[in-house]
Amino acid sequence: MKNVHTTPGVPWHVTAFRVPREEPEAAELVGSIRELRARILFDRGRRPDFRTPEGGYADDQELDFGAWHFVGRREADGPPLGYVRLSTPETGALFQSRAYLGADRYEEVLREHGLGVAETFEHSRLVVEHQARKLGLGVHLNATAIAAARCLGAKAMIGTSGTADGQDRFHERFGFRPVPGTRRYVGQYTEDVVIMLYRAADRAGEYTDLVERLEETFPAVIVPARRSGLDGPREPLAPTVPGSLAQGAPRPATALGPTDESWQPVLFDVGREPDRRDFDALLGSGRVREVLDTIDDQLRELITSREPVLRSSPEAVDRAVAEQLAGTRTHEYGTWVWYPWSGRLVHLLPREEFRLVRTDRNRGRIERPQQRGLLGRRIGIIGLSVGSSAALTFAMEGIGGAFKLADFDTLSVSNLNRLRAGVHHLGLNKCVIAARQMLEIDPWLEIEIHPGGLTDDTMEEFFTGGAGPIDLLVEECDTPYVKLAARERARALGIPVVMDANDRGLLDVERFDLEPDRPLLHGLLGETTSADLTGLTFEQTVDVILTMVDRERISPELSAAIGQIGTTLSSWPQLASGVALGGALTAEAARRILLGQPRPSGRFYADLEILTSADRSTVA
Repeated sequence: MKNVHTTPGVPWHVTAFRVPREEPEAAELVGSIRELRARILFDRGRRPDFRTPEGGYADDQELDFGAWHFVGRREADGPPLGYVRLSTPETGALFQSRAYLGADRYEEVLREHGLGVAETFEHSRLVVEHQARKLGLGVHLNATAIAAARCLGAKAMIGTSGTADGQDRFHERFGFRPVPGTRRYVGQYTEDVVIMLYRAADRAGEYTDLVERLEETFPAVIVPARRSGLDGPREPLAPTVPGSLAQGAPRPATALGPTDESWQPVLFDVGREPDRRDFDALLGSGRVREVLDTIDDQLRELITSREPVLRSSPEAVDRAVAEQLAGTRTHEYGTWVWYPWSGRLVHLLPREEFRLVRTDRNRGRIERPQQRGLLGRRIGIIGLSVGSSAALTFAMEGIGGAFKLADFDTLSVSNLNRLRAGVHHLGLNKCVIAARQMLEIDPWLEIEIHPGGLTDDTMEEFFTGGAGPIDLLVEECDTPYVKLAARERARALGIPVVMDANDRGLLDVERFDLEPDRPLLHGLLGETTSADLTGLTFEQTVDVILTMVDRERISPELSAAIGQIGTTLSSWPQLASGVALGGALTAEAARRILLGQPRPSGRFYADLEILTSADRSTVA
């Protein structure tokens, strides 16, 4: 598993309030609490006892009066998404665990652990809406209740826990331990229940740091019961936990702009214990903004990709999915991928199965053995403006399983006319943008970036260093020296070079792998070497580039624009349609070269103005 970084701020807005026993007017609030709990516990009919004959929800417990109640929301004024209750010894005679065990056995259990009834709190009714479970709200609420109990002086916490969905194991990760001999089936919950006990002196298991941090901030989350937001319009709240916001308060800037240049996803195999711990810690950290889990659909698509004839039989597909899982829980099957720059956590099939499905529609054009061969190749791309289209097309089509990207430039507003990027990427290095987008297509791609561009100091590393030498070069930079120096190195190493000139659909191919003595750029620069192209003026640079692309063959529009560059035009005119075409042309050429298919050296034009002119139409 790759590294995980966590931050202390969390996005959950938790409020805590206590309903005194002597306030009968709190009945309406308690009713709202009970309805919230019962609706979640009903769980779409799994626990029918929490539904009333009238169609409502009920979870009436006298224990609610005198207890602390914790409500979790995603936003300060958003709907409640989770809840947990903490009862103090003051209402100990009403504890669920006492009723479950009986008074004598309850006190006996406490004595066996050196505890008394006056120092033991009860933790109960931890419930979380389905859409918030994978975002870590359960972890945060549980940690908040433990932190509150410690802050209020508890020496221990006791409670009942279900077992069907691993709730007991969930509590164990916080330091709770099952009490031997207390597990039995409870019809109301339709599952086995067990007594769990936690000692404050034993810290809080895997979540000790989170609990200790929340313990320090517990007083800040307390609000009067009337401001809980459960029995009517909610009043504005003061900040709750670090990183949360009062309603209407300005939101602080996040570190997801130019200052954050992360581009490598984090991969988890939650079937492995170390990964599972780190996965749970990530969920509890609050850094996950969105969870996307379509693994059931992916499994069905995997089956029908392998056996298309099964599409007509959903039952056969379901049986095949069960065989594929072979007893593994779907949550633990495959890989969870976290993208730090977006905060998204995505559940995917294992790598080989994911790639099989992702490239399934390539078949008939690129067969499976060819796909595997292409994924074993390493591609170098210099210049991630026009080159970004090539990079993304290569990633989508499966041309290359490893890439080296080089560009010194950052995204500016004027780049948005042709680069696949958004305003939130402004100021970000173009290598980083491309790498992120490629890894969002296939998180298992091996990518190295050179955000300083290609220089004499990085040339050797780019071509032969790092994880290995490149097999093909896509050259799309604007600097004459780099264009020629890169070709000199490619020729010396026998590496083919492809280029799109972004004018008239010009595709340039140099097969140095087959022609080790081939003149650079087809001899258009004569005996010029890269050493001759240092220190050029702007006018000299334009002249050299025009020679490279063959000034006699450029489009009339580009020819007319050249004299205006630097006066009425800020730079070379380029369009998104031309860049997109360049991605297609370089990808087609690279694929043929890497598969050993015909693609000779030369200059080729896919000039859409000519190819789509009236006289080229195939219909009358």
